[in-house]
Amino acid sequence: MSTPTDAGPGYGPFPGRPSPFGPPPPPLSPLPPPPAPQAARARPAAPVTAGRSRRGLAWGVAGALVASGVWAAAVITVPGLVTVKSRAQSLHGYRVVDDLCATARFDRFSQLSPSQSGTPYHYSTRNPALDDMYCSEYLKKNSTDTEYSSLYLEVQLHKAVDSRPEFAAQRESLRQRRYLITDVPNLGEQAYVGYLDDPSSSDRTWHYLTQVLYVRDGGLTYYLSWSGSYQEGKSSPPDRDVIRQALLMDSRDILKAIGGP
Repeated sequence: MSTPTDAGPGYGPFPGRPSPFGPPPPPLSPLPPPPAPQAARARPAAPVTAGRSRRGLAWGVAGALVASGVWAAAVITVPGLVTVKSRAQSLHGYRVVDDLCATARFDRFSQLSPSQSGTPYHYSTRNPALDDMYCSEYLKKNSTDTEYSSLYLEVQLHKAVDSRPEFAAQRESLRQRRYLITDVPNLGEQAYVGYLDDPSSSDRTWHYLTQVLYVRDGGLTYYLSWSGSYQEGKSSPPDRDVIRQALLMDSRDILKAIGGP
């Protein structure tokens, strides 16, 4: 599952944020040639007596027993040390569509920001193991507005593996990045919203906001991310609860539109 982009208002990075692409690393110096091999002098093998052979066998058996005992104890005390091959879950009727932007109408977000900036970008890919759909749009409150909000939507249909471990890992990743996470009931099998208020490093009066909804339903994983900004003393912060409700309501419609229950 992908992670929401950190791009802010506009098509470039946020002010004060370094570009993720630094200068190329310096070329590596050539390694010195290996030393010339020396002729090895053959040594006669020492004779093995019957007593030494029996003692070696006994020590080998004892070591194997100890090792197996330690391994058994580790398997019992450390869950997940031995994993079973994961199996894909049911897709519950979800299907891939050619144009996710055309399918995802974003009715609630369009009411908040009725004017569209630029042309929506989308792609859909199909594979026996994974179908992937993506859409991004930029919305403004009116045609003359210089600031806009960004919507990023991705839907993946996992057909070869169990998506639950990666879904759990994604939640932990957001937590480590200081997102505030709240569970969402009655949406798929698992769902939560992450919220981040990230002030600019160069001007602390600028705040870059992200709210993202993650959903897992069988083999489907879904995220819809909204991002916007405001400056203290010059504009009001967007209503967090209003954005959250738009995420939930539009997502329920989108999931139904691609075949969900």
